[in-house]
Amino acid sequence: MPTTCVIGLLWGDEGKGKIIDLLAEDADVVARFGGGHNAGHTLVHEGERMVLHLIPSAIRRPGTLNVIGNGVVVDPFHLRDEIERVRGHGIAIELGGNLLVSEGCHLILPLHRLLDHASESSRGAAKLGTTGRGIGPTYADRAARCGIRVGDLLRPERLRRGLERLCDEKNATLRACEVPEVDATELQSQLLEIGEWLRPAVRDTGALLRSVLRDGKRLLFEGAQGVLLDVDHGTYPFVTSSSASTGGIAIGTGLPPQVVGEVTGVVKAYSTRVGAGPYPSELDGDIAERIRAAGNEYGSTTGRPRRCGWFDAVATRYAVAVSGTTEIALTMLDVLSGFGDIGVCVAYERGDGSKTTEFPVFDLDDVKPVVEFFPGFEGDLTGMRRFDDLPENAQKYVHSLEELAGVPIRTISVGPGRDQVIRR
Repeated sequence: MPTTCVIGLLWGDEGKGKIIDLLAEDADVVARFGGGHNAGHTLVHEGERMVLHLIPSAIRRPGTLNVIGNGVVVDPFHLRDEIERVRGHGIAIELGGNLLVSEGCHLILPLHRLLDHASESSRGAAKLGTTGRGIGPTYADRAARCGIRVGDLLRPERLRRGLERLCDEKNATLRACEVPEVDATELQSQLLEIGEWLRPAVRDTGALLRSVLRDGKRLLFEGAQGVLLDVDHGTYPFVTSSSASTGGIAIGTGLPPQVVGEVTGVVKAYSTRVGAGPYPSELDGDIAERIRAAGNEYGSTTGRPRRCGWFDAVATRYAVAVSGTTEIALTMLDVLSGFGDIGVCVAYERGDGSKTTEFPVFDLDDVKPVVEFFPGFEGDLTGMRRFDDLPENAQKYVHSLEELAGVPIRTISVGPGRDQVIRR
């Protein structure tokens, strides 16, 4: 099957954007299948840095079609602004040409953002650490069958009925939270304007993607967040609201599950997490600060400092199994140069003193990492393009992670640029 999927293996922020951009060289179509503008995929080309939130990461590739699939929740105001921002980088975006949006995408509306902030504030010390962008409330409305979709933007009467119903329901909650209400008529006017602007790009993308495969073209699926943020298989409730693993492909594109071919799981040479939730291999103190500084570990979407820790082989092996990962892209290896001995979490110690190499989703708060240290390496890796050019200890570290993860590491990123990569 001529398809490849790129997903994050842990808690997101692994560098998926660069890997998608790299693999898109051999793809005819790149389709994003889940999440919303809580994602931040960073591309660096010829020294210029650009962060994408909704637009698929192949937008720099001439001749590649970028598709926002039905599983993505779309803030139409943000999408419009992001398209104009990317165009400002000199990148040609043609609505209906190299960018399509599924008519089935559910819309993130201003009331969803208000509800997201109100819900998070009400949790007090038990906050989930959401981005506050309305993602969760939008997916909740999708499940409750009261959401507004991109296709509604092109159908004024249908949009009016849906907005009146939704605003009547949500404004009652907003009043109770002492938050300003949303005017359905004003919102409808704004959405109809955006709908007309977006019209050339709105398609039944499921039908289009099915025809792409029938024609034997090459399709790359773009995941958002990571397996451990998957609503069903992640560290619940500290997860996102969508299927962030490969299970989300069929849901979020309109393609049958058997079309999934190769799966590239992206993971850092260490680990990070943004927001609340269990994180067994987390570090604090000087080592965590050094990793954060060397790797510029601040959220590309929120700007929040990321929590940093050693590579977690237990969590990675679990994510590989859940997602069907066939190969790994290892990022940020260059960041660990000069750190001395490098730790890897190889097992967990339970509260009763027993050890496990399995990932206990329900009991992560009660485990401690069992860390094995590997000899560190020195030198600037950013100019290296062959595996044999790496320092011997760096090669040994990669081999060790490969063995612990149980799948081959085929791609190694040694810097932010598109060309700063080693293929094995």
